[in-house]
Amino acid sequence: MIRILHTADWHLGQTFFGYDRAGEHEAFLNWLAEEIRQKEIDALVIAGDVFDVSNPSAASQSMYYRFIYRMTAENPNLQIVIVAGNHDSAARLEAPLPLLQAMRTEVRGVVRKQEGGEIDYDHLCVELKNRMGEVELLCMAVPFLRQGDYPAVETEGNQYAEGVRELYTQLLQRLWKRRKANQSILAIGHLQATGSEIAEKDYSERTVIGGLECVSPDAFSEQIAYTALGHIHKAQRVSGRENVRYAGSPIPMSFAEKHYRHGVVMVTFDDGCAIDIERLECPKSIPLISVPNGEPALPEVVLEALKELPAVEGIAPYLEVKVLLEEPEPMLRQEIEEALADKNYRLARIVSTYRGDEGNAAKEEVEWKRGLQEMSPLQIAQSTFEKIYQAEMPEELTELFQEAYLAATHKEEEDEK
Repeated sequence: MIRILHTADWHLGQTFFGYDRAGEHEAFLNWLAEEIRQKEIDALVIAGDVFDVSNPSAASQSMYYRFIYRMTAENPNLQIVIVAGNHDSAARLEAPLPLLQAMRTEVRGVVRKQEGGEIDYDHLCVELKNRMGEVELLCMAVPFLRQGDYPAVETEGNQYAEGVRELYTQLLQRLWKRRKANQSILAIGHLQATGSEIAEKDYSERTVIGGLECVSPDAFSEQIAYTALGHIHKAQRVSGRENVRYAGSPIPMSFAEKHYRHGVVMVTFDDGCAIDIERLECPKSIPLISVPNGEPALPEVVLEALKELPAVEGIAPYLEVKVLLEEPEPMLRQEIEEALADKNYRLARIVSTYRGDEGNAAKEEVEWKRGLQEMSPLQIAQSTFEKIYQAEMPEELTELFQEAYLAATHKEEEDEK
């Protein structure tokens, strides 16, 4: 028998509207360390987005390496498997691999190629041992796949989706030949699976518009005992399959995720199967609050609600204020800050929505869906103005923009000469 913890999307180093989140991440890692000890975990699987940016700060890297050292020192049998996500630098994450392997830690960020250009599938295979020292889990450690990382497939459909499916198919065939009767197969991936639930009005997960990079869950064969996914921040099963899951992020990455239940997944394997799958929720260290909780409200209503907020002792919650305006109000932020004086809240953001009729809203939706690449600079400026103020850009402002744009273009041409 072998037991793993599946986690993903840590985003170490993230700042939340200017606020440092190192304390929240430390609290999560301390909780995770205790769960690993108490549950006698054999392997920790991190399915991508360890860091929030590809060039993380020294403090974020220190937190990451200290955690790995601590876990492997405190738990002599623990093995760790990490794959790179789309926020990670694949090469940077994998660079210290020789040192990490000395701490029973395997990292897969780069999809290596052999001399003939063939994918090095063996590099994407990791063996995990049970407490008897026997290999009981064959792991398909696949990082976030970029163009050129997956096999070229002739298809009339989605090249990316079919290429990813082919990579997992080829990898599974190799592992299945190596597999013994009592061994289970674990797949790791950092991708967006078709049918997965995302926060529609939020872009923290950086999903591709139109779903061009969505991968069908059919890419994960029934021969795979469990598929550990990362990239989507909401913990969930994929297409109702109990053994194909997103662990979700350990802390909310945006206000759109404030109602998510964050945690990790514990999976027990025995005799070639995942015999038990259990979700472990981690404590939320800092609450996220929106005022109002639903749709934006008029300034006087919002200010009254803020004055009625109870004062907070201890850890200050993050606060989002949503206001419905007729026109810009320069003093609004000052009035909000005065209403919150001595209440101990972290004012994260003020979301201003301007009242407009349905015609303008419909026009706004169509305009923004056209995509920036299809719009001229003037169209982008007009669309942005309409999106904010729910009204057409005045002719005077349009003329000023055109003159400024032409002048800038002319200067660039002169500089090139």
